[in-house]
Amino acid sequence: MSAAAPVRPSRGSGESRPSRPSRPSSRRRPGGAARPGRFGAAPSRVTAAIVLVVVGLVFAVPLVALAQFTFRQGTDGSLTLAHYGALVDPVNAATYQPVFDGLGASLLIALITVGIVLLVLLPAQIITALRYPRLRRVLEFVCIVPITVPVVVLVVGFIPVYQVVAQVFGSGAWTLSFAIGIVSLPFAFRPIAASITAMDMAVLSEAARSLGASWWTVTWRVLLPNLRRGITAACFLTITVVLGEYTLASFLSRTTFQTALLLVQSTDPYVAAIFSLGALVFGFVLLVVIGRVGSRRRRAPKESA
Repeated sequence: MSAAAPVRPSRGSGESRPSRPSRPSSRRRPGGAARPGRFGAAPSRVTAAIVLVVVGLVFAVPLVALAQFTFRQGTDGSLTLAHYGALVDPVNAATYQPVFDGLGASLLIALITVGIVLLVLLPAQIITALRYPRLRRVLEFVCIVPITVPVVVLVVGFIPVYQVVAQVFGSGAWTLSFAIGIVSLPFAFRPIAASITAMDMAVLSEAARSLGASWWTVTWRVLLPNLRRGITAACFLTITVVLGEYTLASFLSRTTFQTALLLVQSTDPYVAAIFSLGALVFGFVLLVVIGRVGSRRRRAPKESA
């Protein structure tokens, strides 16, 4: 006798099929792959508002105190605009001239350092992503190392190097751009690397090349426009690092914005507070510009659709 075949339950029977584990919901972006849903509970609006208020107070209270100090007249608590007027008074030109000289030197260093980022770091990342993807980790390690080493330790290594630099190029403040360019590598590398990761650079370049475009055209009209946000963020962060760098300039005996502020602070602390507040506001404006550039790029596809 043959063995009876196992009876399979029909779909219409009352037996229920084992339920599969639920998967996180996904949303499909227009013209792209599905975006996986978020895990965990999102914070409520009240919690988000409380966190924003607390963080805002942590940053706002010192800035407000610094701004109030720039208007203070003596120790009686009265407010005045005399400290701001003293900046344009010809009588105080000799006193405040080191600050303007240091600011000019820092802006020149920032310009040269941004040039180093655009002409050295950016091509290196593009070539590595297109031709040598296995070297991406090596390039990332080299660019991230300066942030793991204290600046004081870096200065010890820079001192003998700058003895040769002073003999070849002179002892001008602009020579600090070589050292500050190394210190700013981690801050400039990350935004560009994030933009490269967000786009499929190999597919875009191969598509443009298949249509007959030269490598110059591919780089200038295809790759750089897609990397605009990362390049802008890298340049602005580099400028912020240059304006806030003090250790290198102090140990290498160069006059920059920060060293000039320390020099003038012993004579007039109010002008040092005014310029420090201006530098902080300038850095905040740069961050706002970076955010506006990114939001404009995200809005463009929606508006065109």
